[in-house]
Amino acid sequence: MSVNQKTLSYDVVVIGGGLSGVCAAVACARHGVKTALLQNRPMFGGNASSEIRMHIVGASAHASKKNMAETGILMEILMENKRRNPYASFSVFDTIIWEKVHMQENLDSFLNTNVDDLVMENGKIARVIGHQATTETELTISGKLFIDATGHGTIGVMAGAESRMGSEGREEFGEAHAPEQPNHYMMGDTLLFSAVDRGEPVRFIKPEWAYTFTEEQLRFRHHDNSITSHKDGGETVAMEENANRLPHFSNIDSGYWWIELGGDSANIITESEHLRDELLKCVYGVWDHLKNQGDHGAENLDLDWVGIIPGHRESRRLVGDYLLNENDVVANRVFDDAVAYGGWAMDVHTPGGLRDFDRQPSNIINFEGIYTIPYRCYYSRNVENLMMCGRDISVTKMAYSSSRVMGTCAVGGQAVGTAAAIAIREGCTPREVGRRHIRELQQTLLRDDCYIPGVPHAEEGDLARRAQITATGSAPGCGPENVINGIARPVGDRQNCWQSAKLGDSLTLSFPAAAVSQVRLTFDPDLTREMMPSLTRIVRDRQYKGLAPQLVRDFTVEYLLNGQTMQSQTVTDNARRLCVLSLEAPITCDTVRITINGTYGEKFGRIYEVGIY
Repeated sequence: MSVNQKTLSYDVVVIGGGLSGVCAAVACARHGVKTALLQNRPMFGGNASSEIRMHIVGASAHASKKNMAETGILMEILMENKRRNPYASFSVFDTIIWEKVHMQENLDSFLNTNVDDLVMENGKIARVIGHQATTETELTISGKLFIDATGHGTIGVMAGAESRMGSEGREEFGEAHAPEQPNHYMMGDTLLFSAVDRGEPVRFIKPEWAYTFTEEQLRFRHHDNSITSHKDGGETVAMEENANRLPHFSNIDSGYWWIELGGDSANIITESEHLRDELLKCVYGVWDHLKNQGDHGAENLDLDWVGIIPGHRESRRLVGDYLLNENDVVANRVFDDAVAYGGWAMDVHTPGGLRDFDRQPSNIINFEGIYTIPYRCYYSRNVENLMMCGRDISVTKMAYSSSRVMGTCAVGGQAVGTAAAIAIREGCTPREVGRRHIRELQQTLLRDDCYIPGVPHAEEGDLARRAQITATGSAPGCGPENVINGIARPVGDRQNCWQSAKLGDSLTLSFPAAAVSQVRLTFDPDLTREMMPSLTRIVRDRQYKGLAPQLVRDFTVEYLLNGQTMQSQTVTDNARRLCVLSLEAPITCDTVRITINGTYGEKFGRIYEVGIY
């Protein structure tokens, strides 16, 4: 029994504070629902935190798929980090995520809290029981809905939810790249490291317990101080020609994703402590190889940081009403109940990891375009009040090899949190949200700056949708009418934005007089160029140091009635893609005029969408 005991009650309880859990909890709380977020680590962010330091990838596949960056809450976090943390310190990034959670109304968070048990009543989860190590407190937390964002699917398994591990056989879903027979193999865990150039030779003394690796053993794993492309079908694909390929970065200064173990374990979860110890031996053994066995361009490099918490790639997947599979991915399927999307290549790592010296460390199956993920993948098939987000959603192993990356997990988390809020408001189950409220869920996500391919934003209550729209100046192909076409990013050859001809240009929306309380503006942060923190120098160097030059920084919104300005709002130093301006009291007007006063560098600004409510 713990020294202290506390009993709490919430509408929605999110377990797991990686990016998917953070986005789920924040989204749920923003929609007025009393929410709890439990995280068993001292910080939020999961694999993106300073404990592990994996960069956040998603559908854009390291910028090889244009304009595919994830938006919504994840974009808010990344843009705020760019504004305040231009040199991409992971520790500062931890604080940015903590702030997003800690300052959110309706959201209570519990760090250093591990869920040890749960109580079921009538086939539903009634409460979870956890221990907060720092305060020596046993927490009993009840809820109406529970969201498993643990990665391992831990809460689901404790509740008796159907789950899967390993690979499906080829015949079950007709997946061309699945193994002929089912197997237990998974992708392994990795410890990253970083190094700094001291400007002079630095000696490295190998620990006695570290492994030794020869050049022959590492022949399939690029490990000098440069960037490499990956092998695709035996043919090297150069990164600069890699329009729809997945480049692999292998810089000494940022560690190696291929220092990986555990995919061939009997149980990768129960062996986690042992795998961590083995990975440490591998990291220091690889560093010894770089420093002391031949010239790898590492003479002046000094080992600066070594992770102690492995980054998990794969473990359990919980089963929902639908399992996304390889055929959906490669066909770019658009589901009627789509709520998220992905585009990362199907990237299946070698189960033996670093110890499988005779194989490439990953088999990358590329595909054109992006696919959607249906809402049916985000709630449990057999536990009525359990939802899931992150890497433990309902997918086959082949689809998982694409959907597992953090950008895709984060937008799925926002979808799940939003759906949970609807379920609480309507007093229904997660499954019933999909059957009765899917259009509302989709439109709410679009309003909150998520992207659902094939689903345009078309809210009936938006006054902008029936406005007459003009502009004082526009770039060719970027006329003012684009701000209400329902697509808030470039798609193919369509820019889908109003681009001003110059700074000082105005966009004017006129409509029958109505009471207005809020204006929502969607700007251009550059949805191709990456903006996440990264250990990899080549990834950092190709990013903007701060925010994108075309992002609107300063603007004015005027509210007019019969040609007279009734009120105006001026914003400076905007650092958001979706900027929401709320009025203290509704104002009657028949025109809203938006003037772009400044950007972060360009002499024009872009607006993708205007919403007036």
